[in-house]
Amino acid sequence: MNIQITNLTKRYKTVTAVDNISLTVNSGEIYALLGPNGAGKSSLVRMLVGLTQADEGSIEISDASGPRPQLSPEDFAYLPEDRGLYQDRTILDNLGFIAELRGLDKSLAQQRIDQWLDYFDLTERKKEPMRQLSKGNQQKVQLIATLIHDPDLVILDEPFSGLDPVNQEHVMNVLTDLKQRGKTVLLSAHQMALVERLADKMLLMSHGRALAQGTLAEIRAKLQPQRVYRIECDAEVARNQWGQHEAIVDVSVVDTDLAHVTVDPYVDVQHLWPELNQHVPMRSFSPLQLGLHELYLNTIEQNNNKSKDVQHESA
Repeated sequence: MNIQITNLTKRYKTVTAVDNISLTVNSGEIYALLGPNGAGKSSLVRMLVGLTQADEGSIEISDASGPRPQLSPEDFAYLPEDRGLYQDRTILDNLGFIAELRGLDKSLAQQRIDQWLDYFDLTERKKEPMRQLSKGNQQKVQLIATLIHDPDLVILDEPFSGLDPVNQEHVMNVLTDLKQRGKTVLLSAHQMALVERLADKMLLMSHGRALAQGTLAEIRAKLQPQRVYRIECDAEVARNQWGQHEAIVDVSVVDTDLAHVTVDPYVDVQHLWPELNQHVPMRSFSPLQLGLHELYLNTIEQNNNKSKDVQHESA
């Protein structure tokens, strides 16, 4: 199952929730939507699953046989941010009902329910009503209900919500297995460390707009264009000695024996290091790459500051 979203826009009265977004998700990929609350992730997902209609742009779904005019219920699964389990019914009641709605015969449904409950360590609690379960265990049941019919397209809104680290790993393994079986996975999540390990591609959104998209390497190249190095040395002396060098953009003292040095992107560092070392001996140096969490926070902060500047200028 492949998704092609082109120039998608959604407005709610005076708010543009999704602003001219384009992206491609291919079979066998895990694609992550990232951004703060209100960025437009859920609005984009709701259009994708048909709960709302776009004001502009298009969504095209295709599979090996060609374009699909619309998704049928057996084709996809959607885990919304707002959960919908029946709190007064047991785990088995809930999962059995969902399996029936998905058209599974009782034998296959029971087999899959048993397998999933065993995987998520819920077998002993299958006859308990949902209201007695923790948020994390309810989330696991919701995930089982989402995946029970083995869909080709899986859309998950905050799938790690309420899960402890052990169960986060379980869900990571489930999503990796879906990818390996050629399924298409689109998810939104706030757990940057998990997304960094999991996603093949991602879209970073803010105020409905795309700030960066692609692989982590492509996003890092866009959002961290400067070259920053972690250098063990006498940091204070290095700042004084290297700070005025024409090839050095910035020297930041992290600790007494550690400096972060930003180098002009056009400079050949292989010739620069021996020169700097003559003035301040370096015990080690290595490229400093920001993780997705830091890139995310820095970019959102910069984008918010730009928005404030524009509002201030127009006031």
